[in-house]
Amino acid sequence: MGDPVRHLAIPAGFLMVLQQGDDVLARLEALIRAEDIPLASITGFGFAGQARFGFFDFDRRDYDPREFEDLEIAGLTGTLAWMDGEPSLHVHASGGDRNGLAVVGHVLELTVGRGSFEITIIVHPHRLQREVDSAVGAKVLQLRQN
Repeated sequence: MGDPVRHLAIPAGFLMVLQQGDDVLARLEALIRAEDIPLASITGFGFAGQARFGFFDFDRRDYDPREFEDLEIAGLTGTLAWMDGEPSLHVHASGGDRNGLAVVGHVLELTVGRGSFEITIIVHPHRLQREVDSAVGAKVLQLRQN
């Protein structure tokens, strides 16, 4: 029967509704490719079955990952851009577990849990790139238009 529809065009960009088992980052990457989105800001919320968040270690120039299960994500935010011709997603989230304990971080992995996950994608007209900033050791969005 095929893959059910996961996004809908709206005047400012797209509305995405993901279902249990969907890989949030993979779905966002597929959208930016399919719709050739130059740049976008995202906001979202919903249920996460599995999540891996990271905190950037500037000395190692890599993320310290932490694994979580069964979270309610209260806020997902980020940008969809490009780097070397490929999609470059920069996404952060905050959420909590069933005990009300909060977790936050850079999203390394996020799979939708029982329920759904809603994301609003606001498309911007300029195609912007990320580049590794050697002073920081991390990818930084550049404000030069391509």
